[in-house]
Amino acid sequence: MDTALTRLVGVRHPIVQTGMGWVAGPRLVSATADAGALGILASATMTVEQLRSAVREVTSRTDAPFGVNLRADAGDARDRVRVIIDEGVRVASFALAPSKELIAELKDAGVIVIPSIGARRHAEKVAAWGADAVVVQGGEGGGHTGEVATSVLLPQVVDAVDIPVIAAGGFYDGRGLVAALAYGAAGIAMGTRFLLTSDSTVPDPVKARYLAASVKDITVTTRVDGLPHRMLRTDLVASLEKSGRLASLTRAIRHAAAFRKLSGLSWPRMARDGLAMRHGKDLTWSQILLAANTPMMLKSAMVDGHPDAGVMASGQVAGLIDDLPTCAELVERIMTEAAETVTRISPSGD
Repeated sequence: MDTALTRLVGVRHPIVQTGMGWVAGPRLVSATADAGALGILASATMTVEQLRSAVREVTSRTDAPFGVNLRADAGDARDRVRVIIDEGVRVASFALAPSKELIAELKDAGVIVIPSIGARRHAEKVAAWGADAVVVQGGEGGGHTGEVATSVLLPQVVDAVDIPVIAAGGFYDGRGLVAALAYGAAGIAMGTRFLLTSDSTVPDPVKARYLAASVKDITVTTRVDGLPHRMLRTDLVASLEKSGRLASLTRAIRHAAAFRKLSGLSWPRMARDGLAMRHGKDLTWSQILLAANTPMMLKSAMVDGHPDAGVMASGQVAGLIDDLPTCAELVERIMTEAAETVTRISPSGD
């Protein structure tokens, strides 16, 4: 299937695997790339040198294009950009809008820049700054999310910008791909669906919890890091929502210390990153401190395999997924379903 996305990044299929922290590592990314989709390596939970090592591992596993996701507001963002450029990574994706200067630096080096956005005005801004495409995530998406559904947000953005738009939030099959293309998107991006593959390194007990979940078992809470976060509803989440402010801050301090040790960041560096997070946002210092909960609580489930001790970010589509295909099987299935859907809609092929 030829779209503006496949032409832009050089993949066979208009499908993107999103950069999920602790999940989108070299094995999942290379399996996605070999399947003909665009795999995105998550770097926020890595040190700069770990990122370089992970990039080299992906390139040792596959010759296909892939990307790296990074936080534009991180204090070492430029060091990570240098890794992307030096190692010849095809795509740089961002969970938050990068600056005009950062976009220019990447584009001057021949790197394709694809920020993720959650509002029309954000898409217009990064398009004006030179972004090559945007990922538009509607409220159905997992992790940090907004309130506007994909079916409402997507056409707004498609009509507002003249760069390829990739739809995210609520996609898991070929019917969704056709629907996104009908709205004017150039492809779809999926996180939860790729997390639930046999190529994902997420421990089996955690995958089992996802597979057992219904649509009603997925909720949005602000009690992990102060921002709306879509995840599986668990006893831990219920406990977080009942806990008082003092208990939340005590837990956040403990997790911040753990993340500092794991990442090698100094307290001053973490403070600078916290200040960067406040740029353009009305965040309190309490919310910034609570943000330390996210990487460590996700790690407890996604790496350590303790679903009852961590949180499990999830799109609403987890309630519709009941199997663990390989990435190759998943991508082939989606493309087959998309072709069948188009034929069903227009049997004559017109």
